[in-house]
Amino acid sequence: FKEQFPELDFSYTTDIKEAYEGMDFVFMQMRAGGLPMRAKDEHIPLSMGLIGQETCGAGGMAYGLRSCVDMIKAVHDIRNYAPEAWILNYSNPAAIVAEALRREFPDDKKILNICDQPENVVRSCSRLLGCDWENLDPVYFGLNHYGWFTNIYDIKTGEDLLPKLRELIKKNGFLPQDAEQRDQSWLDTYGMVETLMNDFPDFLPNTYDQYYLYPDYVVEHSNKEYTRANEVMDGREKRVFGAAADIVAKQTAKDCGFSTDTHAAYIVDLACAIAFNTKERMLLIVSNDGAIINFDPTAMVEIPCIVGNEGAEPLKMGEIPQFQKGLMEQQVSVEKLCVEAWIEGSYQKMWQALTLSKTVPSAKVAKEILDDLIEANKGYWPELK
Repeated sequence: FKEQFPELDFSYTTDIKEAYEGMDFVFMQMRAGGLPMRAKDEHIPLSMGLIGQETCGAGGMAYGLRSCVDMIKAVHDIRNYAPEAWILNYSNPAAIVAEALRREFPDDKKILNICDQPENVVRSCSRLLGCDWENLDPVYFGLNHYGWFTNIYDIKTGEDLLPKLRELIKKNGFLPQDAEQRDQSWLDTYGMVETLMNDFPDFLPNTYDQYYLYPDYVVEHSNKEYTRANEVMDGREKRVFGAAADIVAKQTAKDCGFSTDTHAAYIVDLACAIAFNTKERMLLIVSNDGAIINFDPTAMVEIPCIVGNEGAEPLKMGEIPQFQKGLMEQQVSVEKLCVEAWIEGSYQKMWQALTLSKTVPSAKVAKEILDDLIEANKGYWPELK
């Protein structure tokens, strides 16, 4: 900060009052339980032949209950000291967290939930098309980590580039925009887009759709002993903290190799859209309220919104096809049951949530994994009775 923005004051603290009082914007990103608990979220389901992933399936629900506890407390603290602050939430699993915040703070219009993955897909399309991602205007609907692009327009010409993308993906496969900086697990995840589009060619999928449509394939090709959490701990975590230690030792950030990515830029872009009333079109997680006509109005959906100093104005998406609607109805019920289990301390509701998940084959298996997750999450979850 001193090197790049000497005119700004910077401070850090662990005191809640000092941190929140008088704030205009609060960026929220927490990982309840840290990476060790993420590893359990992934290893426990995989040990039973189920999807082991931080936001999808049983592991995502385990993380969701932990996140509900910590996020609700944090937002109450913020509202105690900064009642008018914009709370921009990046915490995963975003779908469950967004539903919990909707239930706990139903009238708070200054809480916005976001995810950078749809934006990552758009930027990856720009790599394939050989154009600037800022010239692409996506139309998208779904739930967080479970959605589809119906169109991707060229802003300058108005042409829908999805047909061209379909052919390019078929010919060249699909890579993230920053493929050279990605771990192998992310390259594999993006690689599945080609299969998804071959089998369901109407729309361009979110990369996370693979966990719901091909759970058996993903489990078969997963290393039960070395998951994404292990990869992050051995890779990105060491790189980031190693670079930070190097900066401290040298007392300069010049030539440190740090660079912002989509994840870093997207939440700042959202804050700028609000602060400067840019009326930018962004993909956000918002209450449906009729934006998707034939879908639950209380569902937290991920759709395009116009963002300005009054917050987010969701765009009308009309009706969605029966196939996608059916998949979304199943998953939004999972998310709502998970949040109800947190609110009510209900073992039955959490069992129902796991049973209903497309990644869990039966109620019997759902009960077995729930009992294992309760044991693993002692001290993090509310007591379920």
